[in-house]
Amino acid sequence: MTNDTVSATAVDPRLDFEVAWWEWHRRHEEVRADPHGILAVTGLHWLTSVPQRFPDVPGEWHTGDDGPVVALDDGELLVIDGRQVHGRHEFGPIAERAGVTVGIDGGVLEVARRGGHDILRPRRPEHSLRLGYRGTPTYPPDQRWVLSGRFVPFDSPRPTTVGAAVEGLTHVYDAPGQVEFAVDGVPLRLTAFNGTAPGSLSVLFIDTTSGVTTYPANRSLAVGTPDEQGRVTLDFNRATNLPCAYTDFATCPLPPAENRLPVAVEAGEQIPYELPAGDSAGRS
Repeated sequence: MTNDTVSATAVDPRLDFEVAWWEWHRRHEEVRADPHGILAVTGLHWLTSVPQRFPDVPGEWHTGDDGPVVALDDGELLVIDGRQVHGRHEFGPIAERAGVTVGIDGGVLEVARRGGHDILRPRRPEHSLRLGYRGTPTYPPDQRWVLSGRFVPFDSPRPTTVGAAVEGLTHVYDAPGQVEFAVDGVPLRLTAFNGTAPGSLSVLFIDTTSGVTTYPANRSLAVGTPDEQGRVTLDFNRATNLPCAYTDFATCPLPPAENRLPVAVEAGEQIPYELPAGDSAGRS
């Protein structure tokens, strides 16, 4: 093989694109199937002002303005920041979409706040959903679905209320603006929320594949920080399922009504092999 051939192979943009996508997909699956990841969640418990016990969680729990409180009986304990905790423990107020993870026998316990409610979610590595996970099917990576877009900011962030995977629950997000783009000449736009990294964006959407080849309720796409002209890249090959595609114990947000795309986004993750028990979506 000549040096010219080696050089041409090393910079093949199609090969680089596919290699990068497969590496991203592998890492994403690893996080999903982590011993204490979303596939390990075994329950969802809603805390109230009335003390109550749950069969898979130590202690008696209640919550109020001062946040979750647990009272542990003799022989019960939690591990918080590496320290064994007995008796009564006050967690303090938990911010919306935040939470803490503590150790319990056989796993961990997420103490969190979602949609204005304090919740508990135990996670155990031996959960059958995690042990039987076969991976998530996807569309083959295709550079056709790497699209250029433009972020158009609102004059000020708009509080946007959306539904949730749990009936009766709502989430409120500040939407900083919208992302404009086109698919096969069709102009489209998506309301964007703030992403995980400062300045980045996240969009929730459904399209005409939803409920056919992709999960019906939602998919999520991370979008990098817009440049000075507002330009962004939307790589729909990296459109992912949210936890509610895998478990009934998720509180995922649904897309805003305007984020229902009238096109088939044949890219990214598809319907999982095993849907949650409460989901009746079909497969193609």
